[in-house]
Order: sequence, then C-alpha cells, then structure tokens
Amino acid sequence: MSEHVETPSSPRIWVFIEQEEGKPHPVSWELLGAAQRLATELPGSVVEGVLLGHDVAGIVPLAYRYGARRVYLIDAPLLEVYRNLPYGVGVSNLVTKYQPEIFLVGATTLGRDLAGTIATRVRTGLTADCTELAIDPKQKILAATRPTFGGNLMATILCRKHRPQMATVRPRVLPMPEPLPEADGELLREPLDLNESDMPVRRLRLIPGKEKLNIEYADIIVAGGRGVGGPKGFTLLGELADALGGVVGASRPVIDAGWLGHDHQVGQTGKTVRPKLYIAAGISGAVQHVVGMNGTDFILAINTDPHAPIFQIANAGIVGDLYDVIPELIRQVKGASNGQ
Repeated sequence: MSEHVETPSSPRIWVFIEQEEGKPHPVSWELLGAAQRLATELPGSVVEGVLLGHDVAGIVPLAYRYGARRVYLIDAPLLEVYRNLPYGVGVSNLVTKYQPEIFLVGATTLGRDLAGTIATRVRTGLTADCTELAIDPKQKILAATRPTFGGNLMATILCRKHRPQMATVRPRVLPMPEPLPEADGELLREPLDLNESDMPVRRLRLIPGKEKLNIEYADIIVAGGRGVGGPKGFTLLGELADALGGVVGASRPVIDAGWLGHDHQVGQTGKTVRPKLYIAAGISGAVQHVVGMNGTDFILAINTDPHAPIFQIANAGIVGDLYDVIPELIRQVKGASNGQ
C-alpha cells in the first residue's frame, strides 16, 4: 500500500465486503487488492471496506490484512440474512454520508442485486460485470472495462459526472492479493435506522436446494466443448473430474445446446476461473472461452485437430479422440491413487 498523508478530502475507494452466514466471499479480498492498485494511480486516495451483517465483526481484521485502512460496519439483527431493502438503505446512507469516489462490488448474485439498488438510490452510474479496472491517466477517474455484444467486444466505460463511480467485478477475474498478517486499521460502527416492521419481505424458513457449483474457486477443472458431442460425453468428463478431485466445466456452445447448466460455463459470458489444472477436451480455443481460463497454472488440451487454437495457449497437448484419451487418463489417475 502506498504511503500518503490522509486528509478529510482524500478520495475514498470503497469495497463492499460480502459475507454469508459470517463467511466472507473471496471476491471481497480480490477487490481490496484491486483497490490498492487503483490507489497507487490516484494519489492521496484511501482504501476502505463496507461490511453489513449480524455478529460479523470477526471479519474486520481480515479486511485490514487484505488492504482496508478503515472499515465501516453496520451490525444489526435485521441484517442477519441478506434482504435488498435493509442492505440497500444501509449502504446508501453510508455513501451519502461519506461520499466515496469509487465503489467496487463483487458481481455475485448478491452483489449484482445490491449494486443496482445502491446506484439507483444515490443516483449514480454502474458498470456491471467488469473484467478490468484502471484509472484513466488524463481524467484521473475509474476506467471500467467489460464485455459487450455477447462477448465479442470489450467496452471501457467512464462515469464523468456522478459519484461514486460504481462497478461490479466478476470473481476470479482479479488476482488474490497476499494478506499482511500484522496489518491493522480503523473500525467505524454505523447505525441502521430500520426495524423489522419496515420490511416488506420476511424469511419464514429456508428450503435447502441443490448445492450450487462454485466453479470459480475450483483447483482442477475438466472442461468440454462442442467436440464432446453430447450430454453422454460429459458423464465421462465427470468421471475424470471425480478421480482428480475437480469439477466439470464447459464452453458456451455446450450450455446453449442444453447439455449442462450455466453454472458450468467458463468464458467471457460465463465464469472466470484460475485453477491449478485445466483440462480442455474438445474445446477449439475461441477467444471468448480463453479469456475465462487463461489465468490457469497448467492447461492440458485434448483435440483431434492439431491446428486448434487451444494448443497455442496449452502447456501440454494431446492430439487424439477424447473418447480414447479420457478413459486412459481415468485409468492412470485411479492407478496412481491406488499406488500402482
């Protein structure tokens, strides 16, 4: 973090620290890392976190370690479970009071719902699902880049007249910063001037659903493209993923064909991932897919076409039919697990 003397007029770069049941979402720390980088390009600015919930003060020291110099905390029983109204009112009141220059929110289900509400309440702009953040060198304002036209073009958007400059950023697009164990900061507690009687929505009970796939933070992904041929082929990929302790991913044509659900999609219009190992089976390597997984440590490509673009970015490649290659990989992985 850059050293500077903070003044009352220091530009504030805010990050919404998302949590559920007291567990912070990793995208919050990714955004704090990005905020620190932006602060070096915006002289005199200060990085701060915004946290809402009930009995969540234990998250605050983590925010300091990932770069927040100050955390604004609204802690109330009304905020135990996320609801748009109390969270929207609470954060909007903070924005009105402290006037941040930039406000970053994770492009999660919760973050997308909340960010639009805040932007509407405080009458500012919002750039959604960003993949890159920078400070425009001439105007010294946020330059937020996001895919547009179905992922075929990238647009950089500036919010010149309204504040704060708001952006939501997809998980895993930005690198995770290294925490500083000895870091400390300032905690400011703020009230929530709402009661349960003000709430139009109440949670009566929670009906557990199917466990949601969290592909963004998987260490191993076995992904398939149109070359897999159909849903049956993904059963085979699933077997390899299970053997490796990973999850199954897919390119957009697979999702459009209905072979897998959207939670499995990797790419510009899907999820961004940064696994240690990415096996791309039957994936040609279109740029819209590659931008979602090019932060991978090791890419193994399997394709019958030796000229497929995926081989240009792969660390290793196998030219062959995946229906021959994948069963052999499964056999070898299981053999290694059994000490053979």
